Amino acid sequence: MIILTDKTFAQDSKLPQLLIRLDDIGMNHSVNMAAEKMAATGLPISVSVQFACPWYQEAVAILKKYPNVSVGVHLTLTAEWKYYRWGPVLGRSAVPSLVDTLGYFHYSTEQFAKCGYKMDEVEKELSAQIERALHSGVKITYVDPHMGIALSTPELRALTEKLARKYHLVISTLSNVTYYGETYKEMWGEPVATKKKAFMDYINNHLNPNRPNLMVIHVATAGAEIDALKDANSKLMSDKNGKSIVGLHRETELNMILSPDFRNLNGKKFRMINYAQLLKGKDISELKATKVVWPVGSTE
Repeated sequence: MIILTDKTFAQDSKLPQLLIRLDDIGMNHSVNMAAEKMAATGLPISVSVQFACPWYQEAVAILKKYPNVSVGVHLTLTAEWKYYRWGPVLGRSAVPSLVDTLGYFHYSTEQFAKCGYKMDEVEKELSAQIERALHSGVKITYVDPHMGIALSTPELRALTEKLARKYHLVISTLSNVTYYGETYKEMWGEPVATKKKAFMDYINNHLNPNRPNLMVIHVATAGAEIDALKDANSKLMSDKNGKSIVGLHRETELNMILSPDFRNLNGKKFRMINYAQLLKGKDISELKATKVVWPVGSTE
């Protein structure tokens, strides 16, 4: 039996539990700087680090300073930006079925699904990402799938569960696949103009009082680095003239979770927790996935 504990976690609150998970940390410098801004508030948060990306070492150095942060491995098998690419931790020759002709991960989930990937190579690469994380010096609590791939088929889900058991980690929920009863919501696809309003409406009116509420956030600080990125898959991340608005989306999400409008509700409308706190006292040696679609406002 593997029990996670956190002595600072109070379990007597009746407020809805809110998990804020920052995804894609380690992707680049601007994303790391945004994560540090949130970590520096002292609020309990969870961050999912892409250990296959070039800036993961800076992310590790930052996260070592903040015990209020639970760290997960953002299992990565795609590289979705037009000119900014990354490949496997093991290198192209070790896992050739996972890469394109240039040795990078494929751009999209569709390309990955059609690339003829070999399950033994997926296992080797994801194991290498987890082991890089475990050897980095930060405590790793969970794994979750970048762009959903590592939970996207029964075979990939079984593999991810196998690796979670092997390395004594848990799996953060993805959309309609949950392991610890979390509801799921993300703001990625919400237009910039309505993003904060939609976020605050969800926080004020739709948190489930009976289950942990996971909110997935994508953040970055403004600047040339993030503004240069163009999503190779999504038209939502470009304006009507084709100019990238990735930075605008991510800075908007950062600002809304840093805003007093949101932070002042902690302890009043909800109680923020991270994954270490959520898992306190739970036996994590057994992983049982439940496929569920949580309608907005559901209290079941």
